[in-house]
Amino acid sequence: MRCRRSLSPADPMSGAPRQEQGEVIRATPSEWTRILAHYRQPIPSRSIFELTVTLAPFVATWAAAWWMLSISIWLAMALAVVNSAFLVRLFMIQHDCGHGSFFRDRRLCDWTGRVIGVLTLTPYDVWRKTHAIHHATTGNLDRRGVGDLPTLTVEEYYAKGWTGRAIYRLIRHPLFLFGVVPFYTFFLQNRLPVHLMRSGWRYWLSAMGTNVAIGVTLAVLVWLGGRDVLVFVFLPTMLLAAISGMWFFYVQHQFENTSWEREQDWNVQDAAFNSSSHYALPGVLRWITGNIGVHHVHHLASRIPFYRLPEVIEDYDILAQSKRITLWQSFRCARLHLWDERSRKLLSFAEAREFVARV
Repeated sequence: MRCRRSLSPADPMSGAPRQEQGEVIRATPSEWTRILAHYRQPIPSRSIFELTVTLAPFVATWAAAWWMLSISIWLAMALAVVNSAFLVRLFMIQHDCGHGSFFRDRRLCDWTGRVIGVLTLTPYDVWRKTHAIHHATTGNLDRRGVGDLPTLTVEEYYAKGWTGRAIYRLIRHPLFLFGVVPFYTFFLQNRLPVHLMRSGWRYWLSAMGTNVAIGVTLAVLVWLGGRDVLVFVFLPTMLLAAISGMWFFYVQHQFENTSWEREQDWNVQDAAFNSSSHYALPGVLRWITGNIGVHHVHHLASRIPFYRLPEVIEDYDILAQSKRITLWQSFRCARLHLWDERSRKLLSFAEAREFVARV
């Protein structure tokens, strides 16, 4: 049984953490980054295993749902819904490839990510670029807008006119965030990377190449199985996976005690730890989401393969308990909309209104 460590100095010979009996030492986020480097090395056999036990069931369930169309549309849709779990996990593998953490060979990571990107409808190089910007700017109030969700401060919100406030309320409404935005992101935005217009041809090639591969795949599916395959198998799988992905991304950064700083007070290590949650999910959801709930650790050390993240929180209880949100607690995050720079909390519209009335 592994020992739980609150924190300990690093072993100078191996770079691995070393525990002293009864010792508890606080570390800064930058110190955590150095400590967690011990977990960065991917295990090739484990990576291949994780890819196999995700991709094989995804393909098999797809085939079963397709076959089930001849018996019952409802059963086919039920299988498609189940298959969205494997699609979410495939996206998490694509995510690790984007960080170069899934395989030791960067080229193998990239091409694995590009192939999976056809299944997830996500052009790999485009997503990798915007996600890298997200990691480099998370929690920075002066660098919002790429790879994050629209978030205003209380002062910014009340400085807007009625129309601006109404639009922001619409954007932040759960039905819009988790209904419209996932559809727009996966089916429309990713098709044309206009936000990377000045970043070079690679991202357009990634988007156009992925679009062509998706188009050919869907054309073959319709040719072989008719439109029912798209309507009752493809769309339910994609939509539920997209909605789930949006929810997990939301909870990982939009929680009450997250952190936002102005540029002069911001640094990437502090932001990585303080603006990301530890979404403590039940075991089956941890497996489906590739342990992405251990998000504060992921932002501190993004090169850690997803299957090694449980090692970190098993070894360090202080990380297991930091920024922890349970599944039940996470549902309350959907009511939070505005960052208050005075109380340093994410507030609901009602809480913000009461706060402004008091001051």
